[in-house]
Amino acid sequence: MFALRILRQHGLPNDALHQVFQAIVINRLSYASPAWWGFTSADDRNRLEAFVRRSVKLGYRANSSATFASVCDDANNELFSQITGNSQHLLHPLLPPEREQYYSLRDRSHNFQLPDRTSVTNVKNFIIRMLYNDNSLDYSYRFIELHSFLLCNSVLSVFIKL
Repeated sequence: MFALRILRQHGLPNDALHQVFQAIVINRLSYASPAWWGFTSADDRNRLEAFVRRSVKLGYRANSSATFASVCDDANNELFSQITGNSQHLLHPLLPPEREQYYSLRDRSHNFQLPDRTSVTNVKNFIIRMLYNDNSLDYSYRFIELHSFLLCNSVLSVFIKL
């Protein structure tokens, strides 16, 4: 942070300062995030987000920049797609076997069997997290689906009471 303050005092434009902050600070914070992101608590994530918000307030980062959680999620998704797309990848042997599908369901982000969640530590593992994290549906679509389900249930309960 001291170096960024010195760069600003020496007249570095804001756009260049934002690029330096992204290249140095955000990249250093997110280094190897697929390995450690699952083991962070909500308090740890809040501290990281607070640091990033403070840097926006100080002018080291643009207001429109992505949150730190989205930066880490993007890194997770990128690594998982590299692992699943390349059979020669070092982590590819750690993936479970592919499942056989005899019927047509919605598209999933992968075609692997889901392993059992045996322990809390196992759930925080990168491969297990990514296998259970299905990003093929948009969150707004999930919300609409849930809202429709709750609405139908409330209408049905009214008809049943009559």
